[in-house]
Amino acid sequence: MRIIILGPPGAGKGTQAKLLSSHYSIPHISTGDIIREEIKRNTVLGVKIRGYVERGELVPDEDVIEIVKEKILLGNCSRGFVLDGFPRTIIQAKALDHILNGMGLRIDAVINLVVNEEEIVRRISGRRICRSCGATYHLVFNPPEKDLKCSVCGGELYQRNDDMEETVRRRVRIYNIETKPLIGYYEERGLLINVNGVGDINSVFSEILRKLGR
Repeated sequence: MRIIILGPPGAGKGTQAKLLSSHYSIPHISTGDIIREEIKRNTVLGVKIRGYVERGELVPDEDVIEIVKEKILLGNCSRGFVLDGFPRTIIQAKALDHILNGMGLRIDAVINLVVNEEEIVRRISGRRICRSCGATYHLVFNPPEKDLKCSVCGGELYQRNDDMEETVRRRVRIYNIETKPLIGYYEERGLLINVNGVGDINSVFSEILRKLGR
């Protein structure tokens, strides 16, 4: 299975992609994770894209396309993959088509997680991360035992710049302009599967599997 997960920031794409990866025993390719790792390691690419991420803007198409192409060509993707965070633009979608066509492959399904903006803001702006060990919390859904202190190591919790409400709303606006057109792009190809992304994780996953028919 070769699956794309679409949806606005905070819709739960990463969580559902990991579940699909485990269910089908295929790699999970997360451009967000890759990009954050590049920034953390302060690589040439990380330095180049840091500003885009901190401002809540999309990383340039050519950089993301190169990252994904390398992962698909070099990764263990013979049985399929789950793409999380890519494509984000029509240009990226066409580049992906070109890459897969060159390998004699195609996308099997595109899962579109539907979540409204206020729910997205509530989910993302409540995130907090430990400066010491990297543990992740949510002030509503997964609060720490002590205010702003990590329950694992006692480290200070902080809010990433791209998780602040103003940045989240900017990210949603950019999504609506840049990424939402992909819904029509894949719908025309008969690949789009809309799934309500509001609800508990397992219920959403069960609905995805039901609509995939396996």
